[in-house]
Amino acid sequence: MRAAVMYGAGDVRIEDRPDPEIQQPTDAVVRVVLSCVCGSDLWPYKSMPATGTGRPMGHEFLGVVEETASAVSGVAAGDLVVAPFTYCDNTCDYCARGLHISCRNGGRYGFAGVDGGQGEAVRVPQADGTLVKLPVDADSPLLPSLLTLSDVMGTGHHGAVTAGVERGDSVLVIGDGAVGLCAVIAAKRLGAERIVLMGRHTARTDLGREFGATDVVAERGEEGIARVRELAGGDGVARVIEAVGTLETLQTALASVVDGGTISRLGVPQYEEGPVGASMIMRNITLTGGASPARAYIEELMPDVLDGVIAPGRVFDRTFTLDQAPDAYRAMADRQVLKALITP
Repeated sequence: MRAAVMYGAGDVRIEDRPDPEIQQPTDAVVRVVLSCVCGSDLWPYKSMPATGTGRPMGHEFLGVVEETASAVSGVAAGDLVVAPFTYCDNTCDYCARGLHISCRNGGRYGFAGVDGGQGEAVRVPQADGTLVKLPVDADSPLLPSLLTLSDVMGTGHHGAVTAGVERGDSVLVIGDGAVGLCAVIAAKRLGAERIVLMGRHTARTDLGREFGATDVVAERGEEGIARVRELAGGDGVARVIEAVGTLETLQTALASVVDGGTISRLGVPQYEEGPVGASMIMRNITLTGGASPARAYIEELMPDVLDGVIAPGRVFDRTFTLDQAPDAYRAMADRQVLKALITP
């Protein structure tokens, strides 16, 4: 099969790899219908050391089940399914607590001999716990939005949930990437009254307004913080969803939240230390968030996608073929594309 493999910073190649085969009784083989490039894929794209073996890429995909192993009963050949961005058994104690990201029998695509999602097919371990059947046909116009349940919509929702967003809240979303925009959708869905989106790419922030942002702050640093606090009445917002992952955006979050407020971090941190000392403790700020247990949210969010209440698939603004995946990475890294959809 053909698949995208990263060999180092800026070096994504399409190459022939072995076709996926059943290896464990809990496996399924899924033929990919849609996949995409994630913003988190851009961090290794910018910094991954060169390697001679390469790393299969992609962790967001939906497709059709081609084959199942003996212990798989929840899905069958021919089913259209979506896969959360990590696989899980959905039965261990962590999964039972809604922490599928920490599943005792789970793992990540593209590692430990498991295929990446940016390819023609994927061997999915723990298929019963991982794969969720979709009640639409493979040509449904809803597929892009259903694909976001694999990661970005579930991650944006995770940010809103862990930040404690409730009806009437003021919320700041830092970052106008796909996750930030999905966090806007999630905050509105949970009833936030004021949603401030911090970003400076007009096409993206315009989409954010359509998703529910009431205000946009393009300024950064002290100027941006002052503007957010002004919009929130002077003291800051109650909830912050930080969807970038830099030290600067963490500092912005801490300076923009009201005393007693909550910050949820969604962006993969590109730092090891941050300003979380005595000054934060004295303000009673809650710092939370983390990697989304996307599998926990799929059944909750899917009805709103199917009913057209939310349309997170609008974050995909350009489609590439699998052979064009290297171009998709370049386009996203150069900020020419918000989120690249990939077809086989």
